[in-house]
Order: sequence, then structure tokens, then C-alpha cells
Amino acid sequence: MANKIAFVFPGQGAQYVGMGKDFYEKFPASREIFEKADAFLQRPFSALIFEGALEELTQTKNSQLAIFIVSLAIHAALRKSLPEIVPSVCAGLSLGEYTALVASGKLSLEEGLALVEKRAMFMQQACISNPGSMKVVLGMTPDQIELILQDLSTQAWIANLNCPGQVVIAGTVEGLEKASIALKEAGAKRVLPLEVSGAFHSALMQPARDLLTPYLLGASFQNTSIDLVMNTPGDFVKDTDQMRKFLIEQVTQPVLYQKGIESMIREGVDFFLEMGPGKTLQGMNKKIGVTCPTKSIEKSEDLAEWIQERMHINGNA
Repeated sequence: MANKIAFVFPGQGAQYVGMGKDFYEKFPASREIFEKADAFLQRPFSALIFEGALEELTQTKNSQLAIFIVSLAIHAALRKSLPEIVPSVCAGLSLGEYTALVASGKLSLEEGLALVEKRAMFMQQACISNPGSMKVVLGMTPDQIELILQDLSTQAWIANLNCPGQVVIAGTVEGLEKASIALKEAGAKRVLPLEVSGAFHSALMQPARDLLTPYLLGASFQNTSIDLVMNTPGDFVKDTDQMRKFLIEQVTQPVLYQKGIESMIREGVDFFLEMGPGKTLQGMNKKIGVTCPTKSIEKSEDLAEWIQERMHINGNA
């Protein structure tokens, strides 16, 4: 059995209509998360997740909340089914960082919902007031890209360092167009647009950062025995004031997800468990070169299969 387990949670972009519905139907612990979220938000938000129009669900103000709730519903089912599985560390990609905070006990579900609701709303507003987008650059190092962006002096910045050979940049439409031409001329294999509504993790999100800051400063964070790895430093963060600081910075600063995974590996993590819609983080771990196992739980069958595997292993122990 793995000695050091990391729970990891996905970010915005993985949403789809119907996600988590099987957990709602099969696991009372999951249903409780959905019901608590509906009560807190004072609207039938679960109905939007299970049956709503994709266009509405994909809006930033809804997708962030939806992924947060679904990921925690899966986490609740896992905790109830396999209480012996306790992580040594939690982490998440962008929005997933808030899920990690709740899963590690550092934020209550209600505090997490309140912060994610504000974050999602403020980021959607920033997308409207400061229009922009994101592109993925293939085949260049972050340092090479950074130099070119600096030379251009245009409104485009590195936004995500998720895995080797894949760097996400964000900026204005004009800034990204100029950057794409310069990057291709400098040797980028491809520069591809992402289906997103704004320039996340860039200076264009400053209005959202300004609005979110007082809510983060006022939130109640707790110290727990489960560690947290955060995106902005790409490392372990122990101090709750530092957690607030990095959540604020994360709105406009690059997500150093690969660095965070590498930090966990250095500290002896030998099993990653991804919970939420999609299997994006499992794929990233493969590209990062993680040699220990990564298990993704997206559907109730994934959890049932893992329970069976553990019963078989324990039965033969």
C-alpha cells in the first residue's frame, strides 16, 4: 500500500452536464454535499449541474462552483467508502486549490462555497471588463517564451506551467495574436487557442483580484495535519496567512502546477488520487514523468472498481 497519498483536484474547463449525478444517486455522503451546496447558495444549483444547458454551466460564474461541488461530492463518497485512505497532502489546479483546502480541512464547505462563488463571479466580471483569451504553446521552454513576450512588450503573459512542452499564455486578443506570430517565428511547434472566456492568471484579472482580496483576508483558515501544495509557489505552504496570500496572487499570477507535483514527489508522495470531472491531472502526471501510480475517480464505477481492488489486495495480504 502507498505510504504517502496526494489528493489532487481539477480546475475550470473539465465541466459537463450530468457530472457527479451517479454519485448523487448512489452515495448518501455525496448527496449531502449537493444538498448543502443548494441550501447555502439558496438555489437548486445541482439541477444546473445534472440537467442544465451546457452554455449556462460553462459560464465562469457557474462552472467553477459546479466543479468544486462535484469534486467534493466524490471526495465525500471516497471518505465514507474507504475511511482508511487519508492523504498526506492535497493540491489542485487553479480552482482545484479551493477544493484541496476543504478536503484537507483547512476551510469548511460553507467557507469554500462562499469564496468560490465570489471568485467565479468576480472573474467573470473581469472577463467582460478586460476581454482576453488563452493559448497553449507547444515545443518551447518557459524561459524561451518569457524572453519573447518581454521583447514584444505586448499584453500577453505566461499563465500556466502544467507539464513539459506545454505552456499556456494569456492576454488580450491582439496581444495573443502578436505573441503567436513571434513564437512561431522563434520555433514554437504550434500555438493553439483554448476554449476559455478570459485571460485567467494574468494581469487582466486584476479587477477580480482586488474584489476577492477582502473576502480571502476575512475567511477562517484552520491548521490541520494534512499538508497543502499551492500553485503560485509550486510548493508546500504551512502558514494560513501565506495560504491567503497565495490564493490572492493566484488570480493574476502563473499556475506552477508541474512544480507542485515535483515538490510532492520530492517529499515522498508515491500515489496520486484525482477526484473530479475528467482525467486531466492523470494525463499531466504522465507528461511530467511521474512514475508512481495516479488513479482518477470521475464516475461511481471508478470508485467501485477501486474498492474491489483493495478488497482483493487485502484479502490476499
